Amino acid sequence: MRDLWSDGRGWILLGVAGGWFLSLGVRLVFPALLPYIREAFSLGLTTAGLLITVLWVAYALGQFPGGIIGDRLGEGNALVVSTLVSGTTIAVVAVANTALVLFLATALFGFSTALFGPARFTILSTIYDERDGTAIGLTLAVGEAGNAILPVVAGVLAAVASWRLGFGVTVPLFFLMAIVLYRVVPGKLSEGSAVDSLSVGTLKYVASGIAERSILIVTGVHVFLFFVYQGFTGFYPTYLVEMKGLSPGLAAGLFGLFFASGVAVQPIAGASGDRFGTRPTLYVVIAITTLALGTLPFVEGFVGLVVVTVVASALLGVTPLTQTFLVNALPEDMKGSGLGLLRTGHIALGATGPLVVGAVADLNYFDGAFLGLAVLSAAGIVLTALVPDD
Repeated sequence: MRDLWSDGRGWILLGVAGGWFLSLGVRLVFPALLPYIREAFSLGLTTAGLLITVLWVAYALGQFPGGIIGDRLGEGNALVVSTLVSGTTIAVVAVANTALVLFLATALFGFSTALFGPARFTILSTIYDERDGTAIGLTLAVGEAGNAILPVVAGVLAAVASWRLGFGVTVPLFFLMAIVLYRVVPGKLSEGSAVDSLSVGTLKYVASGIAERSILIVTGVHVFLFFVYQGFTGFYPTYLVEMKGLSPGLAAGLFGLFFASGVAVQPIAGASGDRFGTRPTLYVVIAITTLALGTLPFVEGFVGLVVVTVVASALLGVTPLTQTFLVNALPEDMKGSGLGLLRTGHIALGATGPLVVGAVADLNYFDGAFLGLAVLSAAGIVLTALVPDD
């Protein structure tokens, strides 16, 4: 741990992790407050799923521009801009009085948080060499802490006051974090990039750089598991309310427990990937995920749901493995933009998960939707067999 802190790198790591705490944690406030939002705007399950899909599709569409901004203007500068705009747009979500405003503000919030996505990986891979997987795993774990804390806090505020306060309380935190990032993260860390503009030529150049077998295979694994992640997290609190009879507050608590467990899972997965390799570690985390999702519809009782929730958090171990592999495999002159383009693809595809789960649930097959996620997770195991050695 001492080498992660040496030469001033620890402050950069803390800044990036703190920003990710908010950027990711507030996105996961949406599913926690979905039962209240459905009631306030009279949304069906399919439309509610569409709201989560809009959030993540917008996040996906911002990945490639976010990578370009990070390559051209500097990674640290991209984090500051992302955090400032995110604070502004989530304030609009908190005061939205029509479904149209809610959807538009949600889309803008998703797009603004995308600027944080590629830059955080390239910053950490630049300042750390042998321990980049560990550093990325720790950063993602802090994000899971945000997922564990912020949805629960939002759920409590919604129960005692208003769901709007659950969003609104995060606005000053975004602006404060922007100041912190400006002070501790250098504006630009990379020496230069062959990619500095958003154009058809740029897109073709980056696409040629990522069209490598190992990159495409690992991206494919991530697509399967990200769809599972989105479908699961988008509707887990609502599933617990509708199918398991829990109160919205208790469902938000279990949702937070899922991510609290991820605080331990992600650093362990990242460190295991550094030590044992990406493929063997992926086998383990995906197999555990498949078991948990396949068991969930048949579990009754609060204690059983607690156990399944903790075990299902193995799903959170996928990202530090796949993203570390990809950022190391990409050409040096397009790490930000290349990762941004890849993330645009897999996040956009995965973001359809909540819409699909919501549509199936509206047909009275809520349990079947979650069993379908288990099947897709198992497909990820099959594709992992093609992942090359690190």
